[in-house]
Amino acid sequence: MASPFSIGTDFYLKFTVVVIGVVGTVGNGLILYALYASKQHKKHVLIFNQNALDFFSSLNLIVSYAVKIGNFYLTGAFGYWLCTWFISELMVWWGTLGSMLNLAIITIDRYLKVVHPNSKKYVRRWVVCSAAAFAWIVAFVRVASVVYT
Repeated sequence: MASPFSIGTDFYLKFTVVVIGVVGTVGNGLILYALYASKQHKKHVLIFNQNALDFFSSLNLIVSYAVKIGNFYLTGAFGYWLCTWFISELMVWWGTLGSMLNLAIITIDRYLKVVHPNSKKYVRRWVVCSAAAFAWIVAFVRVASVVYT
């Protein structure tokens, strides 16, 4: 039997995580809007993708911890879906791992632009867009393989 203090502490910690998720969602949402409104999202695809991944991760952090605070009954197909996608934090880690991969891709892109200025003829728009999609796909496959095994 848990003491009432530990139950209250657990709730407040989860609530704090939800607040952090709200701040991250609002901040990344504003940056995404600014990039879109100024039409810079077409020029800086990887930066836009980075903010989209962070927005996705923050939004799913809110949902995952709201579900944990809600203390739902996990029965049937809906309970299985809720458990595997949100309580296991699959969606949060999908965005987080994708964000880390995208940062590595941005680093490689910047390296090529600075050290090898002639690389512009090889790094076309389709390569950058493919790299952005690569971050989403590989992150999902990796996180789903951990959750579903």
